[in-house]
Amino acid sequence: MRFRQVHLDFHTSEAIAPIGERFDKGQFQEMLKLGHVDSVTIFSKCHHGWAYHPSEANETHPGLSFDLLAAMIEAAHDIHVKTPVYLSAGLDEKLARRHPEWLIRDANDQTNWVKGFLLPGYHQFCLNSPYLEILIDQIREVVSRYDLDGLFLDIIGIRKCYCHSCVENVRQEGKDPRDEKAMQRLWEKTYANYTTRVKETVQSIKPGLPIFHNGGHIARGRRDLIDMNTHLELESLPTGGWGYDHFPLSARYAQTLGVDFLGMTGKFHTSWGEFGGYKHPNALRYETALSIANGARCSIGDQLHPDGYMDAATYALIGAAYREIEAKEAWCVKTTSVADVALLTLEATGLHPKANVTTSDSDAGAVRMLLEGKFLFDVIDQENDFTAYKVLILPDYVAMEEELQSKLEHFLLQGGKILATGWSCLNPEGTRFTIDLGVRHVGINPYRPDYFRPLFNLGSCREASYIFYSQGQKIELAGGTELAHRENPYFNRDLFTFCSHQHTPSSYVYGGPGMVESERGVYIAWNIFEDYATKGSLILKEAVLHALDRLLPDKTLQTNLPAQGVVTLQDQKEENRLVNHLLYATPIRRGKNIEVIEDIVPMYDVQVSVRTSNHVKNVYMAPQMTELPFTYEEQTVFYTIPKLACHQMVVIEYECSTKEEQVH
Repeated sequence: MRFRQVHLDFHTSEAIAPIGERFDKGQFQEMLKLGHVDSVTIFSKCHHGWAYHPSEANETHPGLSFDLLAAMIEAAHDIHVKTPVYLSAGLDEKLARRHPEWLIRDANDQTNWVKGFLLPGYHQFCLNSPYLEILIDQIREVVSRYDLDGLFLDIIGIRKCYCHSCVENVRQEGKDPRDEKAMQRLWEKTYANYTTRVKETVQSIKPGLPIFHNGGHIARGRRDLIDMNTHLELESLPTGGWGYDHFPLSARYAQTLGVDFLGMTGKFHTSWGEFGGYKHPNALRYETALSIANGARCSIGDQLHPDGYMDAATYALIGAAYREIEAKEAWCVKTTSVADVALLTLEATGLHPKANVTTSDSDAGAVRMLLEGKFLFDVIDQENDFTAYKVLILPDYVAMEEELQSKLEHFLLQGGKILATGWSCLNPEGTRFTIDLGVRHVGINPYRPDYFRPLFNLGSCREASYIFYSQGQKIELAGGTELAHRENPYFNRDLFTFCSHQHTPSSYVYGGPGMVESERGVYIAWNIFEDYATKGSLILKEAVLHALDRLLPDKTLQTNLPAQGVVTLQDQKEENRLVNHLLYATPIRRGKNIEVIEDIVPMYDVQVSVRTSNHVKNVYMAPQMTELPFTYEEQTVFYTIPKLACHQMVVIEYECSTKEEQVH
């Protein structure tokens, strides 16, 4: 897998003609070189349904007079650029209007993505229909006829569908289509059948060809779905609705899986399909650096103009980022993350059945706190080895089943610590704690919101009664030590009992423990991570960071980099070196919901310490190869980065007695 990919969209209406008339091999190559691109995903079939090459399995775009796909492959391969090929799997608007009976339907018989055919947009196909055979034929044709370097199949995944085929299949099995569990089994089977058919088709022609099925999100905890791909491409355009918090959450999970993966952003100011939109070069510099800092390769989305002429402004923009990535690649291959903390993702465990919620921002809130607190962390599912970490976070709503409880008990016996919040660690009935964290469950706290009174010194805040907005659990001490307690408001806000504009102030009445420490960890009685994702109150982070500092007295990495900075530590075991990535940029909000990065404000004299049992030989900045003064004492190396501008790698070369010796 290459490091510097461009994902080149080309969704071109039949109402535009001619197309590709300005495509020029030399100009195409010149732009790829300008962009420092080593792989470009090009198109066999677009969302409109047209092929961009001669085809018997499909129809060539009516405005195209030559084999554009072949011309692009030849041009790219001549300059040693790889060419994965794109097919729109879930969308085919040409065919949708001919066979609307093959489209996904909801329970109200409406189509998606567009509700009907009187609005512009695409309609998604059900793969439990004759459309699947057409798609397989299209895949077979392009794989057998062209020298492609991979297959990217888009807009695909497990989809809810109540089309006549799906309803009839379930009824033939003697099940009721109104039973969503019965339908879910069919939807899972439909997707598995599709991926199997694709794999069999490709393997019969080009064994080992990389295949990726893109659904826009990598489901954490669904390793069966992940295994249907040969690699992962994490779609995460910060300005396209994902934001800058999304990629670290996705990447910190993906790197634990042991598969190659790309971080996919875009050159657009907004998102896919934007002509004439360009983000600031510093944004792409930061986003691509964030990819390699998290163990990923890079992919940047672009889309080709219908005339086939590559945009010089775009490839100058991409080149500004990829020129830096090219210089850094040697320190980013075959790396494993170093992590003290693991976040057990809610997406994998499921939400507590008594919590009365269907979605949660808890994972995102936890990752934001960990990034701001400069903790080294992974995001894991229940299949990971818990004992590889010192602290395990169970955020807010973790559903506690017997198998998970047993695995947590083993983790605790090995000396691990737990930070649990809210509903986590409660039994499925929500009546008692299944893990002994020094507390006894009384019930759901009757007051919401209520107040948090810390009994410890805060980092940035003073002693006070702090509002916590999220639902809390009422608890009693059962061997633990109270770190903070709950204060009740005078009353909940209601028709006849309300005060002021928002909520009632604290009555200063003791409401029981709110944060408790025991030998096994810390329990915080609110859904604190979800609260941080939605409200972002400083006190929420201060409470969690205090808990983690108590549970992790010997953090592997410490730094004075400010909250908005990001740090990771990657181990290149084959090279006997640790690579410390440091990033700093400040996204700002533009418009209503778009985060952008423009100015890079340099940071000076950034101090770092890294604990490692391996003897440190040398410390230098890469790719500059500038040696840094360092000290190594008590199994800790200390150094200072004179200047950090966007992204800096610091390489710690070490000696170890055996190749198997661990970092720490």
